Amino acid sequence: MSDLVCDGGEAGAAPSQPPAVGAAPRVAIGGAVVGAGQPVFVIAELGINHNGSLALAQQLIDGAAWAGCDAVKLQKRTPELCVPPEQWHQPRDSPWGRLPYIEYRRRIELSLDDYTAIDRYCRAKGLPWFASCWDEPSVAFIERFDVPCFKIASASVTDLPLLARMRRSGRPLILSTGMSTLEQIDGAVAALGQRDLLLAHTTSTYPCALEQINLRMIATLQQRYPGCPVGYSGHETGLAPTWAAVALGASFIERHITLDRALWGTDQAASVEISRLRRLVTNVRDISRALGDGVKRVHPEELAAQAKLRRWPAGQG
Repeated sequence: MSDLVCDGGEAGAAPSQPPAVGAAPRVAIGGAVVGAGQPVFVIAELGINHNGSLALAQQLIDGAAWAGCDAVKLQKRTPELCVPPEQWHQPRDSPWGRLPYIEYRRRIELSLDDYTAIDRYCRAKGLPWFASCWDEPSVAFIERFDVPCFKIASASVTDLPLLARMRRSGRPLILSTGMSTLEQIDGAVAALGQRDLLLAHTTSTYPCALEQINLRMIATLQQRYPGCPVGYSGHETGLAPTWAAVALGASFIERHITLDRALWGTDQAASVEISRLRRLVTNVRDISRALGDGVKRVHPEELAAQAKLRRWPAGQG
């Protein structure tokens, strides 16, 4: 399904297996190449901030396109499989009043007709979309739309049957690493192989305190899994850590987005409102351009200042 740029190893390979000599980890997602030396790939995470409303989802997609994002992502669950039976009948506040938890989870899910409309809407805007799937039937559900990749949620890192099902889709996979030990991440990467695999550093608290973000994990993951592009999925309330992640070498970033952080929903407070999303994306592009390649050179535009300001010892210059 995808055009792999760098082969980081087959499924079942050791998580530290390096890519080919001289290669850089890059993976094609839709029409973009994500990885070393490429523009940062910006993902707008709708998640469940649409509250089950197609109209609200489309407004969020409009905002992501206006802000200059490269893709949007949703979440797909089969409630009967993802909600533990003992929690089904626990009361839960919701936009529809107080409901049993299983009923809330059913109402928050978009329908097949909704996803068909979203697919058509995104294609009209030239904006790729995909989803994190929390169970095997949800993978089959989303697969019918020919999405460019799948996301593996942090909660699913140890769900090996689900990982195997996603790998069989033939699409690139983004593995989120929140709420996981390095050993658990090792297990997931070993099961998946580094081929066509991207890793997202994240901390699964909403919103996330600055002291828990630990952006230096980006370098740790890059060193531990050299065949995988590494990015950052942020749940903080500000923008600075996301910009810092780009400066530290994140190949892609993902942020939850919302029309209003005061809206009902567990993820709204950790989300970026659309006006700030545009600022986030603009500055990500600026930082990416400013990073350069690490090779020192004298630019032609510096020569006039050099001639005017530099003192040369006799016989030099």
